[in-house]
Amino acid sequence: MMEIRFHGRGGQGAVLASEILAHAAFREGFHVQSFPFFGVERRGAPVTAHTRIDDRPIRIRSDMYEPDHVVVLDASLLRVLDVAQGLRAGGTVVVNMERGPGALGLSRGRGATVDATAIALRHGLGTRTAPVVNTAMLGAFVRLVRITSLESLLDTIRRQVPSDLEANAAAATEAYESVHAVPEVFA
Repeated sequence: MMEIRFHGRGGQGAVLASEILAHAAFREGFHVQSFPFFGVERRGAPVTAHTRIDDRPIRIRSDMYEPDHVVVLDASLLRVLDVAQGLRAGGTVVVNMERGPGALGLSRGRGATVDATAIALRHGLGTRTAPVVNTAMLGAFVRLVRITSLESLLDTIRRQVPSDLEANAAAATEAYESVHAVPEVFA
C-alpha cells in the first residue's frame, strides 16, 4: 500500500488534490482511499489530507502515521511542521518553492521542489496573494512517483476540478516537466 500525506493551507486545494490523485489511481485499476484532517476550518489555516493507493482492497481506516510520500503545497509550513515526520525509508517530500531541493534540509527522505506558485499564476489559477497550486503539485508528484500516468491525472483533473479545467491541466503538465529532485530520478 502507498500512503501519501498532503500539507497545505486552507484554500490551496490540498483536500481536492488528495481526491484527484485517488480518482486518477482508481481509473488505473487501484483501490483508493482519500480523507482530510482539519483543525479550525478557515482560509490559510494548516490542512492535512491523505491518500492511500493499493492493488488490494484497503481496509484500514486510521490516520496516516508513516506515509510513503509527502506533498507540501506551502513552503512556509516547513517552519512550523516537521512535514517529513514518520516518512518511510525511500520516501519523497515534494515542496512548492522557488529554490532547489538542496535548500530543503530534510531530516529524512528524498527532496523535490517545483515552483507551483509561479506556475499557478502563469495559468491564472487563484490570485497573486492566494494562488491555487494543487494541480501543479500533482503534476510534479506524478512525475516523481509514477503511481499514475500523466494522461490519467490530466483526464481526472478535467473531470474533477470545478473550474478552469484546461488551465489546471496545463499547470499540472508544466509542473510535471519542471520538477527538480535530489538525487535526480528522471530518465
